[in-house]
Amino acid sequence: MVLVAGIGLLVVLYARFYMSPDDPIARFYSSLLAFAGAMSGVLLSGNIIMLVVFWEMTSLTSFLLIGYWHHRQDARDGARMALIVTGAGGLCLLVAMVLIGQIVGSYNLDTVLSSGAVIREHVLYVPVLVLFLIGAFTKSAQFPFQFWLPNAMAAPTPVSAYLHSATMVKAGVFLLIRFEPALGGTDLWFQIVTGVGVLTLLIGGLAALFQHDLKGLLAYSTISHLGMITAMAGIGSPLAIVAAIFHLVNHATFKASLFMIAGIIDHETGTRDMRKLSGIFRYMPVTGTLAIFASAAMAGIPLLNGFLSKEMFFEAAYDWNNPSGLDAALPYLVTLAGALSVAYSARFVISVFFGPTTKALPKLPHEPPALMRWPVTVLVVICLCVGIFPAVTIGNWLGAASTAVLGPDLPYYSLKLWHGFTIPLVMSLIAMALGAVICALGWSRIELGPEDRPSCA
Repeated sequence: MVLVAGIGLLVVLYARFYMSPDDPIARFYSSLLAFAGAMSGVLLSGNIIMLVVFWEMTSLTSFLLIGYWHHRQDARDGARMALIVTGAGGLCLLVAMVLIGQIVGSYNLDTVLSSGAVIREHVLYVPVLVLFLIGAFTKSAQFPFQFWLPNAMAAPTPVSAYLHSATMVKAGVFLLIRFEPALGGTDLWFQIVTGVGVLTLLIGGLAALFQHDLKGLLAYSTISHLGMITAMAGIGSPLAIVAAIFHLVNHATFKASLFMIAGIIDHETGTRDMRKLSGIFRYMPVTGTLAIFASAAMAGIPLLNGFLSKEMFFEAAYDWNNPSGLDAALPYLVTLAGALSVAYSARFVISVFFGPTTKALPKLPHEPPALMRWPVTVLVVICLCVGIFPAVTIGNWLGAASTAVLGPDLPYYSLKLWHGFTIPLVMSLIAMALGAVICALGWSRIELGPEDRPSCA
């Protein structure tokens, strides 16, 4: 709820300066606030059928927001695709919830969450799990349903910053974490949820490297990070659940700020094409500095919030013991995914803000109005404060959220910057080094010309 209301407030302020005076602003804000209300209903519903009702309301309001500029074909196509995929997933979720209610004998959320043993031992457990996961995977753009999210980037950037980084796409992984006590704890849950999460993590990270549109890169990186949270929910160990909740919050802060930065760049230069952008740090030093910190958080660089939750993820992946090939390969796969995250984060910064100054932009770049940049600054400061003072800033919040899922007996975890020279730290160092190599190799293959701008891929 803090994410929905807090980032929602920042997006409303940001949209005041991003949207054109010629746009129908009343329709935009009414749809945005209707979505915020629907998302709040998903989070606060104590009845699993009402949860699905609000779930489908988020799909309907998302349709209106993605297709806001309905005079554009790509906006209409993206809105229809998102509605079909997430709406169909919502119908599967409804069937799953009806079956769960029949198995448990109640549609009360608390009763369902405390009846995990009954659900897992029932003959309908497998169809319930499959239908439930389809609903969660479609909403959070997990493989094979990830294709709708990049097409939704036709929406105005405030919509992308709010729905497609901080709230709507988090609904699926929120549901996975919330219902893990009821549906998790089986080998089938681990194999499907973690397998899909890791596959999505790698596909999204690899695809992000080859995007030329700023929002396209951020969309695929969002898919990748949602895959990370899904994989943690699939592991299901107490530490993995804490890490999933932690990264859900961290990703919302740095990714919302990056989407807003992409909107500022588009607003002030007239393009989001990374092949046309280069060297604009000279014109937009403050925005560029904010982008560096937000991208470093996305890459999992120390002293920023993304590093701490990534370390927890690496630790949970390394410590998890399951007699399967997926478990044995998990530490290597997540380290590779971490390297891809470093590479596309570096590409975002280097390709746009550094290199030779471009002269082919539609508009002369300049800093945006101070109030337009203020929401970005708030989010970047949060990334820094959580990264440097995690126990003070988010310790109590993380403990309360984790208790809601795991109960009072929380696993040991430490919100400190230094835990010694551990295996997760080695995995992080390997990921950062390998990501730098991937970026450097991509850069060295670029032949600079009047039409080719510097890029890391």
